[in-house]
Amino acid sequence: MLRLTGLPNAARYPIATVTRGEDEILIHFGGLAEEQSMAVPLKYVGGDEEAAELRLLAQLQEIGYSVRRGK
Repeated sequence: MLRLTGLPNAARYPIATVTRGEDEILIHFGGLAEEQSMAVPLKYVGGDEEAAELRLLAQLQEIGYSVRRGK
């Protein structure tokens, strides 16, 4: 499980899109305020990268974001 800290407020940025690249997972937050992005290097997620991406989507949804899986 990833430890999620420093995320933007879900009330102001209700939509989180998670996209897995070659070296990182990019999380794009959008909604009522200016958009924000953050990148998580894949070396920190450990194990199966697709499983880590899906766990991240589930964690973000549990926190209160409306989640989407990017391309």
